[in-house]
Amino acid sequence: MTDNLELQMDAYLPLRDVVFQTLRGAILKGDLKPGERLMELQLASKLGVSRTPIREAIRMLEQEGLAVTIPRKGAEVAKMTEKDMEDVLEIRLSLEGLAVRLSCEKITPAALQELKVAMEDFEEKTRSGQFVEMAKADVKFHEILYKASNNPKLQQLLNNLREQMYRYRVEYLKDDSIYPRLIEEHQKMYDALKSKDSKLAESYVERHLHNQAEAVKKIIREQE
Repeated sequence: MTDNLELQMDAYLPLRDVVFQTLRGAILKGDLKPGERLMELQLASKLGVSRTPIREAIRMLEQEGLAVTIPRKGAEVAKMTEKDMEDVLEIRLSLEGLAVRLSCEKITPAALQELKVAMEDFEEKTRSGQFVEMAKADVKFHEILYKASNNPKLQQLLNNLREQMYRYRVEYLKDDSIYPRLIEEHQKMYDALKSKDSKLAESYVERHLHNQAEAVKKIIREQE
């Protein structure tokens, strides 16, 4: 079990929710790996809580598809299959296509500048070798793109879908050979939004998602 696991206290949340957010964050960041056991006693000792909030948090993780309970074995971090990846990709292609079309219509000069700053920040982070920071910068770029659609419900759906793959993103970003391509894809998406060319923007987003999906499927195969 990871040594990085620490309870992320929040005075406004019930303890079970604090434990849930802590474990969820560890799974999404990859500190808890797919297939890793979620042993109640060990987690309770590590986080300094009783087994009850651990048990409740694991149930909540199961509802999100981040954990599974296997008969006679117990709970473990859920693995993503290639089929899962393809299912997520199908939904993301439709929703991101809608988001980028709306963003092309509605993006403001301020949001466009914010997107440019995020794009440049990601490029700068690729020189740092800090994979978690790179992942955060990439997420930030896409969040600004979604927000520009001025549709909070759509933004929430897309962020939830992205989070399902976040735990693979750090592994994906360890391959520095992909950085020039990612930087170029972000630049092309930015340019298309700036020129309000929705068809071009949508085609770049689609290519970006397909490339990402193929890389994640490769990681999934390697973990099997």
